[in-house]
Amino acid sequence: MVKKSFISVISNEEKEENRGSVAFQILSLSNRILKLSSHLELHRKDYLSQRGLRKILGKRQRMLSYLSKKNRIRYKELINQLDIRESKTR
Repeated sequence: MVKKSFISVISNEEKEENRGSVAFQILSLSNRILKLSSHLELHRKDYLSQRGLRKILGKRQRMLSYLSKKNRIRYKELINQLDIRESKTR
């Protein structure tokens, strides 16, 4: 199993202060997504993990849309740091 480095955009001091912030929650969800993705590369028929991954992706998408409405500048910074695509607007 190939271990990928997890994202650490937020420093340790900020982690202690802002664990409930939207940016920190999106960061932790992104780490869980990377971990589950690497697990699913080995175990393709693990359907419960696939379902969990889809749930986490949906939750991160909802949080990203909330952040884009509240603070567009922080949203753009976070998208660039995490290297994920910008969500489509409906």
